[in-house]
Amino acid sequence: MTLRALTDLTTLPFDEVIDVRSPSEYAEDHIPGAINLPVLSDDERARVGTIYVREDRFLARKIGAALIARNAAAHLQGPLADRDGGWRPLVYCWRGGQRSGSLAAIFGQIGWRVDTVAGGYRAFRRLVVEALYDRPFAPPVVLIDGGTGTAKTRLLAHLAAAGGQVIDLEGMARHRGSVFGPTGAGQPTQKTFESGLAMAMTRLDPARPVYLEAESSKIGNIVVPPSLWQAMLAAPRIGLSAPLAARAAHLAADYADLTADQDRLAGVLDRLVRYHGHAQVDAWKALAAEGAFAALAEDLVRVHYDPRYARQSRHGATRLAGFDLPDLSDDTLTAVAREIVAGERGRGG
Repeated sequence: MTLRALTDLTTLPFDEVIDVRSPSEYAEDHIPGAINLPVLSDDERARVGTIYVREDRFLARKIGAALIARNAAAHLQGPLADRDGGWRPLVYCWRGGQRSGSLAAIFGQIGWRVDTVAGGYRAFRRLVVEALYDRPFAPPVVLIDGGTGTAKTRLLAHLAAAGGQVIDLEGMARHRGSVFGPTGAGQPTQKTFESGLAMAMTRLDPARPVYLEAESSKIGNIVVPPSLWQAMLAAPRIGLSAPLAARAAHLAADYADLTADQDRLAGVLDRLVRYHGHAQVDAWKALAAEGAFAALAEDLVRVHYDPRYARQSRHGATRLAGFDLPDLSDDTLTAVAREIVAGERGRGG
């Protein structure tokens, strides 16, 4: 089959998408939702490739066929053992060549209605690049803005629950967008992030606004692709503010994974020495050692984050609305989300 648009992947009549490339290729990026059943491991692929280039092409094909047959047998007796006769797989490799074709041939002999992706992963990647680099971002963007700890990410979840269109860039990037940002899972590759973002875009109604958290052009090591970044630069904003104590309590809860690891927390605090000096950072470390995480968060917001936010705020950006929240409870965020979504028609969304 030929992928003509990313939306094809959401409508095709297949039960499962199988990436037969090597584990390292799959780890770099893959079609979201695809499972990895490699027909050649990384070492096997390197070995066959070396024989193909340096020795004999026929011998490389012969050895490769034997390895593919052995690995296919392992998949059939392992991960695919419970698939019944009605199962319909879609198989792809790097460019829709021998690896996907070999496994598809075996599947076809079994009786499964199988197809391969013409052009393989490269065809999918080309569509991702077109969506994120070559075309303007279609839906109108509205940014949720506010100082650190104003629960912007939580509000996105409430907006989605209220029926709003949302893209959680920090969630996709597995990073909270600050020096304390990396999560335990580590960040995805740039390509993996872009594939997830491009597929999320296929689910958007271009006539309605999509809500995103106001970010810089980089979220940790991930770069926001240009089509979306240009839309974000021109986007109007909805501002959030909340009492400092409420923000500190929210941050202490949100960063529980970090405060549970004193060594990791101390290492992150050390990165602030260049901004605030050893004495200030030592005072923050003392609060952490005491378990006074709300006090630590409050001081970090007051001394580090709010001054930086004031300097980096975009002056002249259109402000659609502002919410001075009395607290950051779920009830309050639910009410705000409903008001924002209800106001879409009045804002032209």
